[in-house]
Amino acid sequence: MTDIPLYLASASPRRRDILQQLGYRVRTVPADIDETPKPNESAYHYVGRMALEKNRAARQLHGSTLDPAVPLLSADTTVALDSRILGKPADTEEAFAMLAQLSGTSHQVMTAVCISRNGREYSVLQSSEVRFKTLSEQEIHAYIASGEPMDKAGAYAIQGIGGTFVCHLSGSFTGVMGLPVFETAALLRECGCAVPPLAP
Repeated sequence: MTDIPLYLASASPRRRDILQQLGYRVRTVPADIDETPKPNESAYHYVGRMALEKNRAARQLHGSTLDPAVPLLSADTTVALDSRILGKPADTEEAFAMLAQLSGTSHQVMTAVCISRNGREYSVLQSSEVRFKTLSEQEIHAYIASGEPMDKAGAYAIQGIGGTFVCHLSGSFTGVMGLPVFETAALLRECGCAVPPLAP
């Protein structure tokens, strides 16, 4: 197993786990930003802007302790239904409303990845189409009671219980999780970073 250093501008345990499984030695350097969408901002532009702003905020906050040659990776994931952005639910009522809207429909999950290294920035956006089965009110209430939806974009986690709702996926499973492995590895290569041998 390789042991390549990488900074992660995210507190997401899912992103950290994916990078560690690939062989990276991850140091978490998150920075809080305002994640409010701008008026009439598309999901495509929103998710790309969030990934970039997270990266720049982390670089500004932790810059004095960072090696510029070590890649700093940030990412953002958003769910879009009929061009509407579904972020993390503020409460159980909003989580119920989101899941009811996703029930029996297809939606997009977009994850933008940004890497900064040696004063340059690189970015990529991966989009997947996800279809939910039709959910009963009882299923939605039971899922919300599990606590899983409350810190997830679109109020579900495909790698958890929420995966039982997904009847079709076209795209990247890890992208829906929050970090598309194929695109991330390609972006790391583009910025001249070492990539573990088994990464796609």
